Amino acid sequence: MLFYHLVLIYLVILFILIILFRVIEPTYMFVFNKPLYLYLYLFPKKLTTNQKQILEKEFPFFRKLSHKKKIYFEHRVNSFLNHYTFIGKEELLVTDEMKIIIAGSYIMLTFGMRHYLINLFKVIIIYPSAYFSNSNQQYHKGEFNPVMKAVAFSWEDFILGHQTTNDNINLGLHEFAHVLHFHGIKSNDPSAILFYDEFNKVISYFNDKNLNKKLSDNDYFRKYAYENRFEFIAVILEHFFETPHLFKSKYPELFQHVSSMINFNENNFDEFQNS
Repeated sequence: MLFYHLVLIYLVILFILIILFRVIEPTYMFVFNKPLYLYLYLFPKKLTTNQKQILEKEFPFFRKLSHKKKIYFEHRVNSFLNHYTFIGKEELLVTDEMKIIIAGSYIMLTFGMRHYLINLFKVIIIYPSAYFSNSNQQYHKGEFNPVMKAVAFSWEDFILGHQTTNDNINLGLHEFAHVLHFHGIKSNDPSAILFYDEFNKVISYFNDKNLNKKLSDNDYFRKYAYENRFEFIAVILEHFFETPHLFKSKYPELFQHVSSMINFNENNFDEFQNS
């Protein structure tokens, strides 16, 4: 009998905590513009030694994290690898290194979000180079197809964008930005809500003719950004990660909106610390 009473008390306390959390977090988000918490992993998942070495080698972002944040990043990469299916096309062998670099790019972009494993896609398709897409009968370097729940990349272009860190072109960040954009529209989890709230402020620079003209005349963002609002957000996030110091100096207000949009912590990134 005592056992059942204890279980009942536990369930009541749990219920009260859930209700309080649902009341407290919206208030916290309104005041501080970020989720109440981001990382809560009692038993964080680990990568193999080789996988962790790839992260260290390929991501300055990861190298600059605190020991605790590295554990969280590693956990998220492991979870990403287990959550999504990787498929190589045209006889391409998908290696562990490819998976880690793709996963690391996504986790870097979403590291300020609590809900990062998004169900808008289930498969990552990798081609050796640019490929013919049946969705619009054109050749692509990458795409997000929400109908097929797939993200596709040309590995040649993905790795070029990853390794060239100062040209503001990063295919992985670009396509995953499209995923986050759709997620912000469709989801009501805390990170998606914050993303969409700040997205509306960011997109005003695209919608407002005067602001749009000032941006395009300055020629910092490449022309493709002005194709539509989806490309605008994707291109801006490429610039945010590749040349943050220049972005921040040119457009401090827009930079802050983008930072808030993905709940980005500047202290996690070496170039911000040196700016």
